[in-house]
Amino acid sequence: MKVHQSLENLPFIKKPVLTLGTFDGVHLGHQSILNHLMATARQIGGESVVFTFHPHPRVALNPDDHGLELIQTIEERIEKLEKMGVDHLILFPFTREFSRLSATEFVRNILVNQLHIHTLTIGYNHHFGRNREGSIELLRELAPVYGFFVDEIPAVTESLTSVSSTKIREAISTGNIKEANLFLGSTYHFKGTVVQGDRIGTKIGFPTANVKTPSIQLIPKSGVFAVKVKHHNKVYHGMMNIGNRPTVSAGGERRVEIHIFNFSETIYGDELVVYLIDRVREEKNFASLEALTEQLKHDETHCRHILEQYSDLVI
Repeated sequence: MKVHQSLENLPFIKKPVLTLGTFDGVHLGHQSILNHLMATARQIGGESVVFTFHPHPRVALNPDDHGLELIQTIEERIEKLEKMGVDHLILFPFTREFSRLSATEFVRNILVNQLHIHTLTIGYNHHFGRNREGSIELLRELAPVYGFFVDEIPAVTESLTSVSSTKIREAISTGNIKEANLFLGSTYHFKGTVVQGDRIGTKIGFPTANVKTPSIQLIPKSGVFAVKVKHHNKVYHGMMNIGNRPTVSAGGERRVEIHIFNFSETIYGDELVVYLIDRVREEKNFASLEALTEQLKHDETHCRHILEQYSDLVI
């Protein structure tokens, strides 16, 4: 897959079959559209093109107060789109000036005059452009004028039409990891860097890796999770606590801490990829470290049992 950071010096794209959107998560609904896009491109002897924005429009328009939490970083989105087999990905730089373009101007100036699209593939009931004024009705009016085809994927043929990035974010935020993974068609994961902690876990027999995640990354609600962890391309089982650690630090900052089973390496500064399998309980405040330690023993047994059921999961 060729990734283009702008429309300048864009190579020739044969009969571009294009779809546009954020594609956060590249979930099953997105995959249905993308598979249709690539099949259409093959059928007409063209090339598949995904048009998205970077940075995200909310970040560009409100850099100090966007409140945005994404399922995937842009790097993870690129990786997933490439695995699917898309020919071209355009990461269009979203700006305030661009945001003022009408939907018609976007189609004419960008899609037609610069990209020379052959076919625009669009999901059911998709809207785009300033004030979301771009619609399938508008595209059907513009297509014969500017000489391109419009291909709307009907709701009845979209895979899991109820799936949306919004619903997946809600599932992750509320800790419903199994539902999120089902809708994603893959295991929800995030990357983070291991930073120095206060080593309380080590003192009670459960050493943890404290993971700092990107500020824009969506992190689930507090609780204990069964996880798989990738470190230097090797996969381990473990359990993760997300929360303020009320037993050891009243009113402390929210942390992501991972206890990796059968692991004793020093990994400060290393990157971990954390794959969430299931949420096992709420975060609790225990009366003592001894009580916390006993609970952690039960948590480990529970998590190991869950992870045994996913031993064949490829990540």
